[in-house]
Amino acid sequence: MQSSLAIISGMLGVLGYFGTWDWRWLLGALLILANWPYTIGVVLPVNKRLEATPPGTANAETRGLVETWGKLHAVRSALGLGATLVYLWATLKA
Repeated sequence: MQSSLAIISGMLGVLGYFGTWDWRWLLGALLILANWPYTIGVVLPVNKRLEATPPGTANAETRGLVETWGKLHAVRSALGLGATLVYLWATLKA
């Protein structure tokens, strides 16, 4: 669901840019769409390592991976928040 919402948000941001020629709409779209390559290139490898851990064999390394995943996910949340704030900024200046 998040990926489809990111695509819709990005498309609407691009449409907003072409409708107003205000660069802030494009910046918001880029921020929200940056979640895709970030997730695929950075978060997905950690997910795969975690998923490959058999139940019952989790150890300190596994805990470290979970903590790393949490930090990586926080970046994804920050990208979404940043996009939202930029969209609000563009709306208020319109």
